[in-house]
Amino acid sequence: MGNFTKEATDTNFEKDVLGSDKAVLVDFWAEWCGPCRMIAPSVEAIAEEYGDKAGVFKMNVDENMNVPQRFGIRGIPTLIVFKGGQEQERIVGAVSREAIAKVIDKYV
Repeated sequence: MGNFTKEATDTNFEKDVLGSDKAVLVDFWAEWCGPCRMIAPSVEAIAEEYGDKAGVFKMNVDENMNVPQRFGIRGIPTLIVFKGGQEQERIVGAVSREAIAKVIDKYV
């Protein structure tokens, strides 16, 4: 994890992501995934920029099986914005920091 992103796990997902009163961006990723490593600096920058307005979490799909399965994660990286305990929007694949910001801006 970076300095600004938090770790989401099967254990804390309900409370920290779905239970949040703010919008939450979750980056579903894996260590071996090249595109995941490519967007990691952008996700970290978003976490720093939106720190007081939105939560930003990373969930390793190799270490957490239940939540990715529950949300039908088939390819990574997948970024999902949650608000009010519901999935609002998802981005699949490597995208720019600007593209991520544009999506999260709708919910903060």
